[in-house]
Amino acid sequence: VPHARLLVEPDAPYLAPVPFRGKRNEPAYVAHTAKVLAETIGVSKAEIADLTTDNFFRLFGKMPRPAEQSA
Repeated sequence: VPHARLLVEPDAPYLAPVPFRGKRNEPAYVAHTAKVLAETIGVSKAEIADLTTDNFFRLFGKMPRPAEQSA
């Protein structure tokens, strides 16, 4: 899959990622899936977060992107 098309979502209700295998999947587990995806394609967790966030807002163009908060 081209990087410009990657998204991460908890769409399989009965296929939770390791270490939650055997439990019902839930949105809180997306971070685990993203971590494995980052390791698989050889980028950092921060890069996969930026990449998939950008892809989300590109796909759902009518969704306003929130302003970034200052640290």
